[in-house]
Amino acid sequence: MNPPKTLPKPAPARALEPEFIAALKEIFEEKIVFNQVLGLKVLSLHADGAIGRIDMRPELVGHYAYNRVHGGAISAGLDAMGGLAVMAAVGAKHMDEPPEQRLHRFTRLGTIDLRVDYLRPGIGEHFELHAKVLRLGSRVASTRMEFFGPDGTLMATGAGAYIVS
Repeated sequence: MNPPKTLPKPAPARALEPEFIAALKEIFEEKIVFNQVLGLKVLSLHADGAIGRIDMRPELVGHYAYNRVHGGAISAGLDAMGGLAVMAAVGAKHMDEPPEQRLHRFTRLGTIDLRVDYLRPGIGEHFELHAKVLRLGSRVASTRMEFFGPDGTLMATGAGAYIVS
C-alpha cells in the first residue's frame, strides 16, 4: 500500500511593508468617516486578515434597556473589517506595484454580498472584530468575519463577498 500523497503547502504570503500598513490604516480610520462614527480602530493588519476594535458608546446603543450594541453597528463593523482584510490581501498580491498604486485599488473595492449571524446580544465595554480572506480572485474576494465580546465570547459571525476589480 502506497503512503497517502500530501498536497504541497501554499507559498507563504509576503509581509506587507510597514509604510503600506500605516497608509492603509490611515485611510481606514481617518478618511472613511463612517468608520470614525463607529469608532472602529485597527489593531492588527497582515496579508490575509485584520483585527479591529470598537469601544461601546451611547451612540451605538440599539436597545436602551440593555445597553447593547445595535445590530447595524455589528454588521457595518464586520463589513468594514472584511473590506480592510481584502485590501491587505490585494496589497500583498500586487507587491510589485508601488504602494500608492496599490492603495488606489481601494477605490474600486465594494461589497457584493454580506451575511451576518447574530449569536448573542452585544453587551460589553468593547468589542474585537476579526476578518480573514478565504479567497482572493481576480474580480471577487470572499471573507469570514467574527465579532467578539470583551471576554472573548463570539457574539456574531459574518461572511462577505467583495468586488476587487
